[in-house]
Amino acid sequence: MKLKVIIFLSFVSIQIKAQLIPNSFEYKNLNSTFQISNSPLSNSITDIVTQGDTIWLATSKGLSRSTDKGISWKNFYGDSVFQTESISAIAILGKTIWVATAHSEKINSDYLPVGSGLKFSIDGGASWNKISQPIDTLNVDTLKYGNNKIRALGITTLINNITYDIAISNSTVWIASFAGMARKSSDNGKTWQRVILPPDNLNSISPSNILNFDLSPTKGGLGLSENLNHRVFSVHAQSENIIWFGTAGGINKSVDGGISWTKYTFNNQVQSISGNFVVAINSNKKNKSVWAVTINALDPLEDRGISFTNDSGKTWQKTLLGNFAHNIGFMDSIIYVPTDNGIYRSLDAINWYSPGFIQNPESNQKYTSTKFYSAATVNNEVFIGGNDGLISTSDSKTNPFGLNWKFFRASPILKTEQSTFSYPNPFSPNYEVVRLRYSINSGNNSVTIRIFDFGMNLVTTLIQNATRVSSSSNFLRDEIWNGKTETGNLVANGIYFYQIIINNNQTLWGKILVIQ
Repeated sequence: MKLKVIIFLSFVSIQIKAQLIPNSFEYKNLNSTFQISNSPLSNSITDIVTQGDTIWLATSKGLSRSTDKGISWKNFYGDSVFQTESISAIAILGKTIWVATAHSEKINSDYLPVGSGLKFSIDGGASWNKISQPIDTLNVDTLKYGNNKIRALGITTLINNITYDIAISNSTVWIASFAGMARKSSDNGKTWQRVILPPDNLNSISPSNILNFDLSPTKGGLGLSENLNHRVFSVHAQSENIIWFGTAGGINKSVDGGISWTKYTFNNQVQSISGNFVVAINSNKKNKSVWAVTINALDPLEDRGISFTNDSGKTWQKTLLGNFAHNIGFMDSIIYVPTDNGIYRSLDAINWYSPGFIQNPESNQKYTSTKFYSAATVNNEVFIGGNDGLISTSDSKTNPFGLNWKFFRASPILKTEQSTFSYPNPFSPNYEVVRLRYSINSGNNSVTIRIFDFGMNLVTTLIQNATRVSSSSNFLRDEIWNGKTETGNLVANGIYFYQIIINNNQTLWGKILVIQ
């Protein structure tokens, strides 16, 4: 499940069912029963946050943490705190960690994202507090803003009320919750206040202004005025007072702790952002520049790409135009941008380098997808996540990344040298590949792999007498099947068998379940 990208597929009005239900609230301190493993539990990595030598992953199977650069992992999943939810957002400040959880539900014929709450820890993840997703009790509220009374749509449902980003300042946690709009809490989630952002027709607001608008991402059938700038996707706390929110209507900046706001859009500046749909914001601590993933929204002249400012938003520069990016990471002055077309790296935001095909020749592991969602760094190593697992490589100004790739993939353990397994299993050829894991002898080996259907009819021969060489430290190999026949057609749903012949004297068998 790729919760990060569900909302990017279309730009239609959200439908929020207005109903009067009590405000649910849960606030518990719980000890999470984490699992220790040699890999994360999921190969769908939606976000990465690093702090010192510690790596935190937001995945489709909970939260994962490594304190030794990926050698071992603690996976928070399947317990009373995290249950079996996906992580849709994560933020860290010191020992304080906030995460948002979510899942998808089938509503009529569509699968829609559902926010299932927030969890936070103030002791580095040793214990956790569990909070329900913020919702409102009334269909329409009246909020005081200076001498103004702002009508606000009450969000009384969890559907589309999903937190896609979190930021932490010293005294406040900020959340970007799409249908739930921008909210903040100064008491560790016991109470939440809505953050009042400018409407579509105003470029700035302050409590001293005389104002008349509705705080509403949709009309909702209640006579409210719809504002794209109230559909919130991203948030970044550059400091205690400087807060940035990205919406479907532009970038919003506050320099007074979230009270007054200035809005930057494709339309209201000469040197503007590339597009008004802002899905991620980050800042480079080295030079205090601010970077945003800015996607084309409604204006046909808008473009997708990266927009950045070196003067706090007065002017914006654009780069990587035409690319659908998902986030921005930094290693001092090196910039990393994960996109649908690969991972990019630059020193000057003008010249970009992508490593192209990613493979570890020693283990034969390959990254089969071009789609990446996240990038973060630990010392001189960059960690990159997408829908085909987590990878890392060393990098520096003089030696561009991509020379030696490490793979951190969720997979079972090979029980014996004479065993094999396939993963993920079941798998869907429309979205992924299946990997066949086995071990080989020392030195050169000849390997043949064939796929058969349930009736033992040959479907395809993956490799025929191919040479596979083991190193002194790695005897494991992965081979890839894309779910296609010898003629290039996708196979039907069902059970398939694979045969591995090693050096013409060892035969292994395994089973694959195809579900599309």
